Amino acid sequence: MTTPRPAASRRSRSRANGDGTIYQRKDGRWEAAGYVLAPGNTRKRVRVYGTSRKEALGKLTEKIAASNLGLPVAVSDCTVSDYLTYWLNSIAVYQVRENTHTRYAACIRLHLIAGLGAKKLARLTARDVRTFLDHLRVACQCCVHGRDTARHSCCAIGQCCNKRLSPLTVTYVHSVLKSALEHAVREDDLPRNVARNVKTPAPRPRRFKPFTASEARQFLQAASGDRLHALYELALRTGLRKGELLGLHWEDLDLDAGTAAIHRSLQRTHTGGLTILHTKTRASERRIALPTECINSLKIHQERQQEDRQAAGSRWADNGLVFTTPVGRPFDPTNLTRRFRHLLERAGLRVIRFHDLRHSTATLLLEQGIDLVVIKELLGHAHIGVTAGVYAHVRLRLQRQAIDSLGDALSPGSDDPGFPPVVR
Repeated sequence: MTTPRPAASRRSRSRANGDGTIYQRKDGRWEAAGYVLAPGNTRKRVRVYGTSRKEALGKLTEKIAASNLGLPVAVSDCTVSDYLTYWLNSIAVYQVRENTHTRYAACIRLHLIAGLGAKKLARLTARDVRTFLDHLRVACQCCVHGRDTARHSCCAIGQCCNKRLSPLTVTYVHSVLKSALEHAVREDDLPRNVARNVKTPAPRPRRFKPFTASEARQFLQAASGDRLHALYELALRTGLRKGELLGLHWEDLDLDAGTAAIHRSLQRTHTGGLTILHTKTRASERRIALPTECINSLKIHQERQQEDRQAAGSRWADNGLVFTTPVGRPFDPTNLTRRFRHLLERAGLRVIRFHDLRHSTATLLLEQGIDLVVIKELLGHAHIGVTAGVYAHVRLRLQRQAIDSLGDALSPGSDDPGFPPVVR
């Protein structure tokens, strides 16, 4: 007489055809398996796991439902190239901004697929990732992509230019791979994220050269007669990002109360052109106090805009933006960068990036002894660690000043009232 299998491990026979199978493994976990649509318009069998029958069934049902809608589901025996393509077009496209998605696509096409694309996703190891990143650091990109073959120069004639990726770019490639594999783990296509087991040296922070106090005063003086004087005032006195400045609407300003609500940003996207989007992060949505100088310059700017509106007549594009072209259209960020550079050259100032005005704001505030928490809220950083890390050089300078001040107090001949300190 045969012994029946335990009910806990018995395969479910009540599920309809095409719904897959579900059973309990010897290790106690539940396993569900079924066929789904995979990249390349093929059908593959997938397996998912859970601590309970309900959990495993729920995971399989999600995959089958997505497959029935025509969405390919990644499977563990696909290649890294197939999975990255699936992740980019079916997952990341709904989670990040268009410009970020474009950078992801370039990173995957130029580096990840070229270096790891042929490997099976399930067989990818931490050693594979580490070897790939090590090669990425030292490989000449002209040689890798054959850029000089057509023009018969540099690497093509045996004189390698050694054009390597920056450490920051290598770190970015690593982070994109980690994000993609993390999703594979969440969908039970991988048991672990092997890219997270690879530690890469942190790249040196990008150096920036903010204005000194005297340069900032010279800049404001030079901008006083410019059509965008109010924008430059806001950029230097409040630290707003370029997109936040160009996405500012009059309804966001309360000039009587002296405040501005920052919750929009103007960006150029590949498909939509100049587009108003939400700010970079939720922490970037903030209300800031406006300096008196900015309030005055904004009122003058508002009057000038009314004159531009009357001069443009029917050609005026009424969109409520504070900073526009002479006919009311959104101001292109690239054109602002160009105008800013020309302004610096006319003023005889060293050329810096527009974003360095934001760094100048934070640096000057720190040098005035303003608390980091206040600067974090003004700049819209998500965490105070970001503020502290970016402006560590300023804090070191302030530490040096504090130590020098203590040295002056301890030097012979310094004024000392002779009273002991009060201890409470």
